[in-house]
Amino acid sequence: MAQIGLVCLGIYLLNDEFNQNTSIALTSSEMEFFKPVFPKEKVMVISEKIYFRFGKLKCKVVMKNEKEEMVCSGTIAGIMTNK
Repeated sequence: MAQIGLVCLGIYLLNDEFNQNTSIALTSSEMEFFKPVFPKEKVMVISEKIYFRFGKLKCKVVMKNEKEEMVCSGTIAGIMTNK
């Protein structure tokens, strides 16, 4: 969820500013887990931006399984910088 919900959303928001010198670091996460995810099970990650300023992105993330049941949810934050 952190890779999809935070990193992919961050790359999308940075758009033209993202390059090979961009570093992304997870700073905090508050997650609740409801169901297990088994090998080869397909999941869907939905990420909604809470805020993105001064290189810090915080988003609300939800993961659902193939049956549209919520697997886990929470908030994730990270910092994006250019070296």
